[in-house]
Formats: sequence, C-alpha cells, structure tokens
Amino acid sequence: MAQVKLYTWQGADAGILEVPNSLFAVAVKPSVVHEVIVAQDANSRVVSAHTKDRSEVSGGGKKPWKQKGTGRARHGSTRSPIWVGGGVAHGPLAERNFSKKVNKKMKRVAIAMVLSDRLAKESFVAVDTFLFPEMKTKIVAAMRKALPCATKTALMILASTEAGAVRAMRNLVGTQAIGARSVNPRDLAKFGAVIASKAAIAEMEETFTG
Repeated sequence: MAQVKLYTWQGADAGILEVPNSLFAVAVKPSVVHEVIVAQDANSRVVSAHTKDRSEVSGGGKKPWKQKGTGRARHGSTRSPIWVGGGVAHGPLAERNFSKKVNKKMKRVAIAMVLSDRLAKESFVAVDTFLFPEMKTKIVAAMRKALPCATKTALMILASTEAGAVRAMRNLVGTQAIGARSVNPRDLAKFGAVIASKAAIAEMEETFTG
C-alpha cells in the first residue's frame, strides 16, 4: 500500500494513511492521460454555430425572372448561395459531432495515473474529514491556509456523506469541490493541488477499482 500523510482540517498531523496502490502507485503514461482529457473536452463541447442552407432560408419561392429574353443570367431562386440573403454553402451546422469514444477502463487508468503523479509530486493532501462544526466558507478558508499547498488552486474531493460541505467551498476563490464518484482526469490535472478526505479516498477506491 502507498502512504500519504494525513491531516486534520485544522492542519494538525493525524498520522499516516495507507492508500491503494491501484490508484496511487500506477506508472504514469502522459499519452494516455492526454488522450482521455482530449476526449473529455470533445465530449463536453457545445456546438452552437449554425448557418442556414438554401432549404432553410425564407423567401425565394418564385423564379426571379423568366428564363430567357431578359439579357440577364438565369436564376431559379433568390435562396441560392450567390444571392444576398440566400443560403450559406458549406457553413457550420449544429448537427456536427465532435465526440470521441474512450472506454471505461482507459478512463479509470487515466484517473489513477493523475492521482499517482499528484502523490509523487507532493501535491496530494489527505484530510481526516470534511464534516466541519459549521458548514461555512470561513472554516474552509482557514483549512486551506493550515494545510500544505495553501498557495495553490485546489480540487476538493468529498465523500457522499460530506456533500453538505460543497456550499462552504464553492464561494472560495481558487477552490472547487467534486464528489468522489465524479472524479475525472481533467479536473484532477487542472488544479495545482488535490485535497481529499479519508472517506472520499475509500469511495474512489470502491468506484474506480471495483
């Protein structure tokens, strides 16, 4: 079992916590982590740009002028892309699909790789609990100052039993809270440090190594 130093939320030493090798002692392959994060970004992409082709623009039901005898070029509809106000040829469409498929095993491996890298670089902090006496932002701010990596942005990983602390964390600048079962490689890699409770670590082991 890998080991990490355990702290109380007040910043006091609470001993050593053994954490599963399957999550915290995995060989890191940057290419795997990169592929999973790129896929995650692609799958969360919102496609909003959309242009109308000639079948979608209004008007143009009548032939502009007769086919022959006017001396002008022949036209069948003002909805043609060469007319002002006509449809757009080959423009972006909202139906575009940028999603990428990543299997569950690869995603889980990427999570373990990022967690292992965090532990190796001493940017992973374990706390005994996030069940504070009062669920207030000032308590979370005091905890952040008392724990290692106080000057870094932090991702707080909470167990399902600690969900009430989310409200106290979400107003703190540079801090984001996430449930242990919703952990993903992008969020783990995005922040300067990762802070997880003892119960959250157990939930991640159950979720991602079961």
